[in-house]
Amino acid sequence: MKLKRRWNERTRLILTLELAVVLPAAALVILSALHLKQVQREHGFEAAIQREFGQVLAISEKQINHRAYELADDARNEFPGVHEACSDTLDRVLSARPYLAHVFLYDTERGLVFRSQPHRLKNDEQFRAEAEDFSSMMQKWMDPEYKQTLEKMMKMEKKGLPYMAFGNAAPRGEKHLYQSALMFLKPDGPDGRTAIGGIVFDAEYLRDHFFPEMLEAVMSRNLSEGQKAVMMVHPKSESYPLAASVGWDGGVPEVERNLDYVFPGLTLAIKTPGTTLEAIGQRFVRTSFLILGGLSLLLAGGLFLTYRNVSKEMALARLKSDFVSNVSHELRTPLSLIRLYAETLEMGRLNSPEKYQEYYCIIRKESERLSALINNILDFSRIEAGRKEYDFRDTDMKELVRNTLESYRYQIEQHGFTFEEKIDEVPSMRVDREAMARSLVNLVNNALKYSQDRKYIGVNLYRENGAVKLEVIDHGIGIPSQEQNKIFEKFYRVGDPLVHNTKGSGLGLSLVRHIVQAHGGEVLVDSEPGQGSKFTITLPVNAATIASNAASA
Repeated sequence: MKLKRRWNERTRLILTLELAVVLPAAALVILSALHLKQVQREHGFEAAIQREFGQVLAISEKQINHRAYELADDARNEFPGVHEACSDTLDRVLSARPYLAHVFLYDTERGLVFRSQPHRLKNDEQFRAEAEDFSSMMQKWMDPEYKQTLEKMMKMEKKGLPYMAFGNAAPRGEKHLYQSALMFLKPDGPDGRTAIGGIVFDAEYLRDHFFPEMLEAVMSRNLSEGQKAVMMVHPKSESYPLAASVGWDGGVPEVERNLDYVFPGLTLAIKTPGTTLEAIGQRFVRTSFLILGGLSLLLAGGLFLTYRNVSKEMALARLKSDFVSNVSHELRTPLSLIRLYAETLEMGRLNSPEKYQEYYCIIRKESERLSALINNILDFSRIEAGRKEYDFRDTDMKELVRNTLESYRYQIEQHGFTFEEKIDEVPSMRVDREAMARSLVNLVNNALKYSQDRKYIGVNLYRENGAVKLEVIDHGIGIPSQEQNKIFEKFYRVGDPLVHNTKGSGLGLSLVRHIVQAHGGEVLVDSEPGQGSKFTITLPVNAATIASNAASA
């Protein structure tokens, strides 16, 4: 019935842990793992960064366009009307704005007025070729396309788009540089005529100044704290960068966005330096799995420790319950004997003085046994509360052992034990007489309890290697090796049927160890199941110094 009750307690504990902790924790771990698998399968982490990069590029494009419009507005506001357009007026626009390579104005009556930076025309042959090609292209294009272009630009202006842009490849030896041209409407006074003006950004200015400066500016503004990225601008049909931010290390861009409004033909690109989004995503998933695994191990370890501690507490509670039961039995036995013999004496039923003397002796011995049990309990209580104190005095150990055994001899003989003692001369030692006597009594009492057929008790006192040793030997049931380190723990009892059928408090050996350690010594056991046990208390000869230190502490 007891086993069934304990099994039910353990089952309830396991079910409580599973329902309250294990199942929710397991569900959380499993759902997290499935979510990570889905993220890994759908590249969700990479997609999230790509969306963020896309937003960065969209904002960056607006800021780049805004800056380009500011430069274009500055030139547009200084543009002459159709009747005033000439070399001098257009050259003044160019001279104040070195970021412009060419400007032009087209009117159906006057035709195309085209001017380029004068100082570059004189000193740069490639620039002269660029100017001639661009002027010729504009002349051929404007004559047939003017009307359609004018209508298109008017519609764009109504939508809030004051410029129409197109890209151009400026020859530079065997290569070409990108340049952008912006066209705008130029109304000319009361007669209602509208011309088409235009500016062309210098190719070197865009490559060396505008784009590098804008890339650094938009990156510092748009990237969140801790986010690492680099940007570059490249032609749509080419992969090499026209301009790049500091730290661009090549490779394939992660996200791109076409600059169609102001710089058609160019693409703004962004990536993470030194790696790829795929690698970052894999590293994120791998790290998340490792963290999840680590948390699972910690959770499992915590559950194991919780289960073990609760099991220990349950076991300790059972031991305490058994302790109360055993102590009650231990107290009841001597009290019953004392009462029985006292009542017999009180009724005067005895006929001989020898019987009276025998009953008085039994009452005294049982009283001493009862006192020893109560003292054990009180000592244990003081030790647990940290209030146990020892009274160290110079003691003749030989006399102490003899007197203790003499007071216990009656009980030994009553149980039918063969008793042998070998007590040598040993130095006087500074010990607590009562505590040491109780230690010896506890060891002898254990030998009495746990011996069945071979009833033998031997007590030896001798000096060896600078120490005094006190041995208690029995031929009882013995102790398994795996339990020999546990028998000195409070309430612990060996799992032998005889032990469980024998009432006891489970405090005796625990008290012996505490007493011996307080005297600077140690207690050891040498035992084999079925062969008996030998308990050895070893006290150093210089115990006087140790005892003084312990007393002062």
